[in-house]
Amino acid sequence: MKRQPLRIVMIGAGSAGFCRVLVQDILHFEALRDAHIVLMDVDADRLNLVERVMARFAEQQALSCTFSATTDLTEALTDARFAISMIQVGGLEPYKLDINIPLKYGVDQCVGDTMNPGGLFRGLRHIPAFLDMLAVMERVCPDIIFMNYANPMAISSWAKQKAFPAIQSVGLCHGVQHTTARLCRWLEVPVEQVEVLTAGINHMAWFLKFAHAGRDLYPLIWQKVARGEQIEGEAYRFEMMKAAGYYMTESSGHLSEYLPYFRKRKDLQALFGGPGFAGETGAYLKMCLNGAQQYTEDMANWASGRVPIPFERGAKSVEYAADIMNAVVTGVPFRFAGNVLNKGFIENLPHDCCVEVPVFADAQGLHGSHVGRLPEFCAALCLSNIVFQELAVKAGLEGDQEAAVQACMLDPLTSAVLAPHEIRNMVDELLAAQAPWLPQFRGKTNPAPGARIGRIPTGATAPARPQGISVNGQIGHYDAQGS
Repeated sequence: MKRQPLRIVMIGAGSAGFCRVLVQDILHFEALRDAHIVLMDVDADRLNLVERVMARFAEQQALSCTFSATTDLTEALTDARFAISMIQVGGLEPYKLDINIPLKYGVDQCVGDTMNPGGLFRGLRHIPAFLDMLAVMERVCPDIIFMNYANPMAISSWAKQKAFPAIQSVGLCHGVQHTTARLCRWLEVPVEQVEVLTAGINHMAWFLKFAHAGRDLYPLIWQKVARGEQIEGEAYRFEMMKAAGYYMTESSGHLSEYLPYFRKRKDLQALFGGPGFAGETGAYLKMCLNGAQQYTEDMANWASGRVPIPFERGAKSVEYAADIMNAVVTGVPFRFAGNVLNKGFIENLPHDCCVEVPVFADAQGLHGSHVGRLPEFCAALCLSNIVFQELAVKAGLEGDQEAAVQACMLDPLTSAVLAPHEIRNMVDELLAAQAPWLPQFRGKTNPAPGARIGRIPTGATAPARPQGISVNGQIGHYDAQGS
């Protein structure tokens, strides 16, 4: 009897650029090369285009894997062994609201997909979609391993693993890999020879160990900093290393959003920030809007065969998903930085929060590992984000409007800029504007007592505040995934 091929499902496959990278990674491993890859997306037109691209890809490279496509989640997941999520609910339309409405109130976000009002509302949009996925998995493929790349990583992973603890799932990011490579280039040491231990929460994990051939590299880092040297575009990160004693895993623009110190004042942004992901206002949204046209052109050219689809046989990106699948299939262990519920892995963070720690994959599945205690200051900064995340999870799972308001009141950046009544007004406006993508709030009213004082009237803006991010007025559904 012929063995059924390994079934791998890519949910949100309309993000074809990232999907193609993951396919190349899968083909890197002999144990995965004959897999059947299911492309699933709720947008039938985008899915059709992606299916055509992947068919062309298979023909161009004479691939041994096969592809199918469906908009039906149950059909996609039936008998699946692995699933990878790269969703962006609503595309760019609600993301523009995530950035522009808070900016009107004075909350200046660089990326806005992890913390702050942007991270909260992206999480509120994504949680119902994840619950739908997991409910289907519980029914048709309960032994699946579910890997998520969609932000907000901590909020999404916490909600998924709390609501469906029996489904093995993990949140994946590439901040550790990219930061490690960048530090190695700066220090002029081979990246494949360094020993790294990171732990904390997603986008706020700490390099607790950074060594080469048994040599601690932190003294070299401090020597370079003392000479006034630092990596271009990373002023925020080096400023926080001076404060905390450890380097952080996330880029400066992201990092500046998770703290109360910087983005509340333009002079501080001018001192530490820079263009793009060095800290520019709305940098990621601008990148997505600018990339939308290029995405459309690339997809059309690839699908038609006018332009070869980029592929380097045997190449492997820094993403973890294919390594995890290979470890489970072959039993050869693989260690990576993963987002899982704490369960005591980091002793001085809450037991049930979502942490980013070393995780091992093998034939038995996924296993988080014990780290111990974080340095106290590092743990305290993580806690400042965790209290926000906990209320965001509550709001997302229960449709609790007051939890959403209180999450923003505890967000380090938002609370450094706005008074409580201003935060309430902003969240009310975001809830109303994003109602089409927030099914858990339908039919519910905010039970919070008291009048909404200091409200900004409809159609008005606070004086002398930025008016929002737009590039040629474009609104689209381009998924530029990143965590």
